[in-house]
Amino acid sequence: MEQFDTLKAVAIPLDRGNVDTDAIIPARFLKTITRTGLGEGLFHAWRFDESGKEVPGFTLNRLPYRSGKILVAGENFGCGSSREHAVWSLMDFGIRAVIAPSFGDIFYNNGLKNGLLPVRLAPGEVRDLISQLQEVPGSEISVDLPAQTVTGPDGKGYPFDIGSFPKE
Repeated sequence: MEQFDTLKAVAIPLDRGNVDTDAIIPARFLKTITRTGLGEGLFHAWRFDESGKEVPGFTLNRLPYRSGKILVAGENFGCGSSREHAVWSLMDFGIRAVIAPSFGDIFYNNGLKNGLLPVRLAPGEVRDLISQLQEVPGSEISVDLPAQTVTGPDGKGYPFDIGSFPKE
């Protein structure tokens, strides 16, 4: 996956907290050590019904979000078991950054190690971004890594802190 300094893209609102790695990618998709093809398993239990048909109301199944590159989610994203495949599935789907108030520690480190940028913002800031994204589907967010700033659809900037390693 290519590195970026600034990413401006359609952002996907996922208004759920405590999204664990089992929800991100179910165990049945973990039979591979390759990083490709895992996007099909991303949020599988939420994206598809028991017959394998798309659930029309799920965010990632809606047209403006299919090409989204930034995910904005609730607290404790990526909690649960250590599963590098969770990061790989997000990246294979096309997601380059995840914005949330907090992350599971292992997921956070796996993201940094594999080129997925986990951005921590305050809970109120994340709620504000999710509200804006839900009001205007297909809205874009900008993540400026050198400046350590997220800019919402309304132009408001939100600073974030990250070490120097992910910026290199």
